[in-house]
Amino acid sequence: MTTGRTAGQGPLTGVRVVELAGIGPGPFAGMLLADLGADVVRVDRPGGSSLAIDPSCDVTNRNKRSVIVDLKAPDGPARVLDLASRADVLIEGNRPGVAERLGVGPADCHARNPRLVYGRMTGWGQQGPLAQRAGHDVAYIALTGALGMIGAPDRPPPAPANLLGDYAGGSLYLVVGVLAALHHARESGVGQVVDAAIVDGVAHLSAMIHGMLAAGGWQDRRGANLLDGGCPYYGTYETADGGHMAVGALEPQFYDEFVDLLGLGEFRDARRDWTRWGELREAVAARFKARTRAEWAAVFDGTDACVAPVLSLREAPHHPHLAARGTFTDHGGITQPAPAPRFSATPTAVRAGPALPGAHSREVARDWGVPELVADPEQPSPHTPSRGD
Repeated sequence: MTTGRTAGQGPLTGVRVVELAGIGPGPFAGMLLADLGADVVRVDRPGGSSLAIDPSCDVTNRNKRSVIVDLKAPDGPARVLDLASRADVLIEGNRPGVAERLGVGPADCHARNPRLVYGRMTGWGQQGPLAQRAGHDVAYIALTGALGMIGAPDRPPPAPANLLGDYAGGSLYLVVGVLAALHHARESGVGQVVDAAIVDGVAHLSAMIHGMLAAGGWQDRRGANLLDGGCPYYGTYETADGGHMAVGALEPQFYDEFVDLLGLGEFRDARRDWTRWGELREAVAARFKARTRAEWAAVFDGTDACVAPVLSLREAPHHPHLAARGTFTDHGGITQPAPAPRFSATPTAVRAGPALPGAHSREVARDWGVPELVADPEQPSPHTPSRGD
């Protein structure tokens, strides 16, 4: 692991982003923009978030600054519009119509700043029969067909955390859309609304699978395909100590090395013979069950068999490869993923820990030229701000 440092701003230095506080994919998108160097000001509500986590540990709020605005107060919307008038981007994750009712919807913001990119993060999208329905990651990926591809065929599909829907299909698509619209705004002087729906993003992620389905190379059921656990040389196996090894030996040369290292050379010809896959799976499972995870990791270390130990969240930062790359970093006593991707000319870094609610009202009021954010800009915020918070 590397140690967090203050150097490095990133390629989005100079870009101003207003993030209306929410949970899940919105804050993660704000973190990614902040990691890339944008000045992200999170507008927190009085009383804080409903997310049951200590704000000082919520790394999705790192590299940001926070102000508190009560949007239901008479002057609340005006404060957000003041910020929007000086921003390049605003992102929000309310249900459709909520921002409009609060007086900070796209029309209100564009009246003050026609160049603004207004990013909207929802599960179902801004239109459609389910647009006003509540939901979470697992429901969004269920309707797109993605959840139905995951898991063993004789068991219900497992909930795969919230990485696929909230963050891959949600946050990342919001950021891609915002950056594309920002480029357009700088070229044309015209802002626009980015409607990032998790159902759209997750469906888009499955493009290759739909192509394979159309070509007859994918069966529309779990555990019957090359990449969903149906193939015995692409999946996971339990070891003698209860650990697991991940196998992805798809190509012929990798497969041959895989079975040879397992001592199963007699199965070299079984790679393309699906009638032998049941026999192959049993043989592979028995081999892995005979040694510990560490022993198998040593066997496959330095080979091209495409096999890796399945690590826990606490183990991953200490893997030699990830440690050498600095994939994880320590900042403020919290081990966390380092910013990604990497840039040769504009390196990024964890510059500041999680922004505590309202910690930066005074300095944002000064830097953005919005003195109304604080009753008396000469007085410190409830939490004395620091860029190292």
